[in-house]
Amino acid sequence: MNEKFFIAQIGRTVGLWGDLKFHLHTDFPEQFQVGHTYQSNRGELTISDINFKRGIVRFQGYESIDAAKKLTNTKLYADEAQTKELCNLEEGQHFWFDVIGCTVKQGDEVLGVVEDIQRLADVDYLSVKTDETLVGSGLAKNFLIPYIDRYVIDTDVAKKIVHTRDAKDILEAS
Repeated sequence: MNEKFFIAQIGRTVGLWGDLKFHLHTDFPEQFQVGHTYQSNRGELTISDINFKRGIVRFQGYESIDAAKKLTNTKLYADEAQTKELCNLEEGQHFWFDVIGCTVKQGDEVLGVVEDIQRLADVDYLSVKTDETLVGSGLAKNFLIPYIDRYVIDTDVAKKIVHTRDAKDILEAS
């Protein structure tokens, strides 16, 4: 599986030398460096200059305003391997693609499986597909768990398990 992840979008041109506004859609801005190449909906693009303070980027082969205009609204993507290579996780952090697919447990009870992760305001929420046995007992088919210490005890991506507390209360209230 070579899934691509949307990590940035290019905006309008700035100035005369091919600079473009740069809108990040990632928690890892350090991955964007001069010489790095990314997939886009317009082919591969290699960064020739980047200025995080001004929020602008320039790409090789697009160093004029006319050439750069062709990249307005282009989306940049990275695959799993590139993400793991260029992004540095801190202790206890996980990539979303490693958490998606994990079984959600409270104690020994399986509550469901993480289908997606959504960011609302500044909090990430696990979007959980409820286990069929719980759905059969009248509970909701899907529910959201805030990915915060209050509810998530531990995430073991190697075993594909998210251990929770009080998550069943959220499910029962859904």
